[in-house]
Amino acid sequence: MSRAGKHPIKIKEGVSVSMTDNALLVKGPKGELKLSLDTKNAGLVEVVIEADQIVVTPKDAEEKTSRTMWGTMTRNIRSAMEGVTTGFSKEMYMNGVGYKASLNGGKLVLAAGYSHDVIIDVPAGLSVQVTSPTEFVISGIDKCLVGQFADKIHKVRKADPYKGKGIFYKGERVRRKEGKKK
Repeated sequence: MSRAGKHPIKIKEGVSVSMTDNALLVKGPKGELKLSLDTKNAGLVEVVIEADQIVVTPKDAEEKTSRTMWGTMTRNIRSAMEGVTTGFSKEMYMNGVGYKASLNGGKLVLAAGYSHDVIIDVPAGLSVQVTSPTEFVISGIDKCLVGQFADKIHKVRKADPYKGKGIFYKGERVRRKEGKKK
């Protein structure tokens, strides 16, 4: 069981946190993020801003969903703090004959072994840098948005365990399989 909710969240230097009626606004040097406290599950916890820390407490400590959201909301606030100060990034690469990535305006163009190029719009709030024809980095301040966009790209051409082709995360290990024997 996670104990993430028990520890108060220290407000980092250069970060300002304010509370509106249904959202928590976190501002930092890289930008600002808004965490909604109005959803069905987020209403199960209480968020209080003190002098230099944020305290999250469950409204009903006996209810399991309230305790679950206690840890989840604490982690979401911590991620928002880290995002507006340092940001998040995912490094990816492509492996295969003719595979390459390029940027065209606000679109990522992938040549991934199909008869056509796959064109994906880069969402607002994210940036993509193509470091080499087969490597690129997705970065932004919202951890969830960075992960979702990286997963969308990963699904364009999943890793093939037989040939080793596809789009990979840096550090991802694909277990290679042996082909059919005669």
